[in-house]
Amino acid sequence: MQDLTFMMGNFAAELPGDLRYATTNHMWCRAADGHLRFGFTAYAVRLMQDVYFLDWVVNPGDTVTQLQQIGHIETSKAVADLFAPVGGTIVAFNQELLKDPSGINVDKYGAGWLFEMAGDAGICKDVQEYHQFLADNWEKTQRLIKGKINTED
Repeated sequence: MQDLTFMMGNFAAELPGDLRYATTNHMWCRAADGHLRFGFTAYAVRLMQDVYFLDWVVNPGDTVTQLQQIGHIETSKAVADLFAPVGGTIVAFNQELLKDPSGINVDKYGAGWLFEMAGDAGICKDVQEYHQFLADNWEKTQRLIKGKINTED
């Protein structure tokens, strides 16, 4: 599939067409050496801004369920828990990011990958489905960013 771009106001979030996407946490997925490699999409990186700290609460070899907490991230915008985008077994973490998580901002679709898993990416969306998901939820996301979300939404 061809690459797509989602416009976040004046910011263009590039979405490579050869990746799959987890809508639950805005991670991309690529097959790598028989495993699934995950990282944050340009959309997620733009919302987070600068990443200062990354920490994992699971280890390689651990089996996790979809949406199980697997770590924490601290950015210029928030401190948040990280959750598994799919169920499976954690194979490896990007050790370079533990030393310097700025790679997430610099090369999000390359050296900024987060972790690898053995699992099934079947629930992940293709680039067109992910782009549509972003479009369908952009207005709500903007309200959340601005702190004006209605509790009745």
